Amino acid sequence: MTMKLDRRTFLRSSALAAAATALPWTQTTKPVWAQEANDRLRMGCIGVGSMGRGDAHGFNHLCDIVAICDLDEDYGLGRTLRSGIGKKNENGETIAPDAYKDYRRILERDDIDVVTVVTPDHWHVKIAVEALQAGKHVFCQKPLTLTLEENQIIRKAVEKYGKTFQVGTQQRSQRDQFALATLIVRAGMLGDITKVVCDIGTPPICDSDIPQMDPPENFDWNTYLGQAPYTEFLGDGDFLASNNNDNRYGRTRCHYEFRWWYEYSGGKFTDWGAHHIDSALWAMGLDKFGTGPTKIDGTNAKHPVPFKDGYPTVNNRYNTSHEFDVVLQLTNGCEMHVVNDSPDGNGILFEGTKGRMHVNRGRCKGKIIEELFPPKPEPQPVPEGENAAQQPVPEPEPPFSQEQYDALYNGKPFEGHKENFIRCIREGGKPVSDVWSHAQALNCCHLAAIAARLGREIEWDVNEEKIVGDEQAASFFARVQRKGFEIPRD
Repeated sequence: MTMKLDRRTFLRSSALAAAATALPWTQTTKPVWAQEANDRLRMGCIGVGSMGRGDAHGFNHLCDIVAICDLDEDYGLGRTLRSGIGKKNENGETIAPDAYKDYRRILERDDIDVVTVVTPDHWHVKIAVEALQAGKHVFCQKPLTLTLEENQIIRKAVEKYGKTFQVGTQQRSQRDQFALATLIVRAGMLGDITKVVCDIGTPPICDSDIPQMDPPENFDWNTYLGQAPYTEFLGDGDFLASNNNDNRYGRTRCHYEFRWWYEYSGGKFTDWGAHHIDSALWAMGLDKFGTGPTKIDGTNAKHPVPFKDGYPTVNNRYNTSHEFDVVLQLTNGCEMHVVNDSPDGNGILFEGTKGRMHVNRGRCKGKIIEELFPPKPEPQPVPEGENAAQQPVPEPEPPFSQEQYDALYNGKPFEGHKENFIRCIREGGKPVSDVWSHAQALNCCHLAAIAARLGREIEWDVNEEKIVGDEQAASFFARVQRKGFEIPRD
């Protein structure tokens, strides 16, 4: 869904941005990209499909990208090498990065300081843990994990190896949307939050079976499946031949479409849910250990294929839930609804005892926003015959200080998501989107998916971090990993 930014909201956002640039830190804090050529971090990018390629471009001015990796030589490696990614030499010319199909070639290089992991979800934790073991700092896209167990595995690994780790939940870095909403909620301007609605959208479904075909040439299908069970490649040959769009091979189990299969992801629950549920918990201060959901009701969820005991019985159609209103009872007494559709559209609706507010990537709206950012009064005309200059209308004072925004960044200056990651590598400290808070959000996401798959209410012990009173539901805590693709656990 495309979010539109109306003129009034744009002007208000611009006023906030202008006020921020006048504050002291922007004059005294050295930009993280202002590094000497021989002091720039060297990066390897693991997974350079559409999102991975975008992240590589986002880091290209911050680091020297010296290596890339992707299992698909055409869709990933070829397109990225042609897109201008790489290290600049003394003449300003781009030196193309080394290209690999095996990510381990990047991890074994001593000249690489930091890696991005932008693969399908079921590969994230294995690669991230091995990268930490190899002494690399890690930027990993959301959702970080595939299972509840993986939340615990990655937390322990980050604690053990002590490297900087940033998750790609960039909504935390949207100043005039989600950061602003967080400050409003934390300041109690909406009163006690009693209900939150996270609208995470409706996924696609298949109206016919996806045919089986041979894996595309130059694409390592077996390795792509990783820890997931082996299955034959599915795809639309006509779509592949046309080579249109992003060459995703039509309806399939790979590239962008992996999201709609529980084998590799969690559907919308972990796709947009990893953003909106995270932002909602962040605003309410429920992104810490010992907080979160205690009951999760998945009775109001539908799937596009038949299910038995929580597993799809059809193998050749997308299987993640497409209609749902999963209700989570949170430790602060708030009721969170995770829905695929709502009157306000994609985003988060906060309802409190003093008012309500909706936020998405385009804007914040609600009475509180109108009160905090009233329309700027028009300049009054100078009375006829007077020579006095017309007085400019003063800009309204921002409702929150720069220090309050910086506090959301754990004391670092509020800046871009990737810039924050690089700064934390340079200076130390916790990035704005860390593995501990992200694991709290993904507990909610995974539990919502499990409750939806089973079609009933389940209970979660926030301190023991386990599903209680339901042996079948508890069996979804972890998954059997295919031999040769196990996640390290030391």
